[in-house]
Amino acid sequence: MKTSISFKNTIADIICLLYILLFVYAAVSKLLDFENFRVQLGQSPLLSAFAGYIAWMVPMLELFIVLLILSKRWRIMGLFGALCMMVMFTAYIFIILNYSPFVPCSCGGILEKMGWEEHFIFNFVFMMLAAAGILILRRGVPKAHFISKPAALASAFSMTIFFSIGIVALLFMLSEDIIHHRNNFVRRFPKHPTNSKKTILLPQATYYIAGYDKGQIYLGNRAEPLAVTIFDTSLVQKKTIRIELPKYKFPYTVPRLAVKSPYFYFSDGSVPCIFIGDTTNWKAELKMYRKAYFSILKPIDDKTAVIRAIDSKTKANTLGLFTFNNDASLQLNGRLLLKQVDGIFDTDGSLLYNSQLDKVIYTYAYRNEFLMIDSQIGNHTSGHTIDTTTRAQVSVARIESKKVTTLSKQPKLVNKLTASFGNYLFVNAALIGKYEPEIMWKQASIIDVYDLSANTYAFSFYVYNIAGRTMDEFVVLNDRIVSLNGRSLTIEKLQTNYYKPFTASR
Repeated sequence: MKTSISFKNTIADIICLLYILLFVYAAVSKLLDFENFRVQLGQSPLLSAFAGYIAWMVPMLELFIVLLILSKRWRIMGLFGALCMMVMFTAYIFIILNYSPFVPCSCGGILEKMGWEEHFIFNFVFMMLAAAGILILRRGVPKAHFISKPAALASAFSMTIFFSIGIVALLFMLSEDIIHHRNNFVRRFPKHPTNSKKTILLPQATYYIAGYDKGQIYLGNRAEPLAVTIFDTSLVQKKTIRIELPKYKFPYTVPRLAVKSPYFYFSDGSVPCIFIGDTTNWKAELKMYRKAYFSILKPIDDKTAVIRAIDSKTKANTLGLFTFNNDASLQLNGRLLLKQVDGIFDTDGSLLYNSQLDKVIYTYAYRNEFLMIDSQIGNHTSGHTIDTTTRAQVSVARIESKKVTTLSKQPKLVNKLTASFGNYLFVNAALIGKYEPEIMWKQASIIDVYDLSANTYAFSFYVYNIAGRTMDEFVVLNDRIVSLNGRSLTIEKLQTNYYKPFTASR
């Protein structure tokens, strides 16, 4: 009998030792690389709104529980605290795997090498160990103590589990509400603004929209960078062309085709290089090599293109104009993109060229503003999208252990994709307005339309998901909306009194 009791006590001591090692290691790892831990929490879809508080609370609670376990008087209380923490961690992983819009990177010192499923199993095993330790230790508790009673013990287990799960679920719901809160603006949705919808299925989901002209849509292919697939606007006729490039052995990373008929650009901002060719023979010549790195390029004509790059002096995003004559020359204008936080993340956005207005359009991703810039990227005017986010809600952190600067939490996205044609700017909105059914945000992408000539909001319409997937990109061909959704290429006609198709002046 004594041997049995001694063996059980040894098991309880081993369980306590395992928890001490686990929590001390976990807490110290978090505190030593605190900024990285806080960034990982900030990028979590469940806890980003509370990352600043939780980043301190978790390691402090882990160390406090270790102190309780080290004390024989408070050891059972410490194991209940450990069980509570492990239930919270397990509930967090369960919600991540089943209800999160995306699955972030795992974190936690030695546990960083585990996948989420392995992490879930690990946590579950430690939950069982804590429960086993409590059951063993309660035998040494005086009978007058409430925990010695089976009913009280069962209630304590139940309350610990439900309390822990409830806390995580509440944090998840509150964080979702804060990050995706309703804004104080109202959209106008005309009745049936689109019709004549047609969808075809592409061979694979590696295509992207490279350009268009009056009668054709050009698709690039990330799997075959030199292949060009051309459809007519009825999506009936199709042909595939192969671009001919000079045989340079460049280390391409993100090659991109942009068609501005009758010319095309083939570029890679990470090399960096730019080829320009003619769509009559699809042969290109090298026009720029290692002049400037860039993240976005939009052709204006066969002699000029606008880019977004990082200014070597300010280390911030800037817009520039490449001119290709005998040699490539670059003119930067660092006064266009206005820094609010860091100049990189806060000025992120989409770049367009509207040939009907001869304007470059830059729409910020994290604030309600877009710029209309002349094609020489000199003078500009600004307009605003209808939401109320005037300042980018972006937080950045420097992780010295990795020598990188990154987002410390998920920023509030305002404007996703954009397109422009004629007098209109089309913005794929990221924020829900007043009086809008939430179910529609699960079934479609919302496009807000702005009249650039009057600098006013015009109306909004839906581009419906296909097979539960939102569109990846879209362009506007006057009164036609062309969208790409995985393998699905869709074209539909825009027809409403709120929209006037562009007519070229004679």
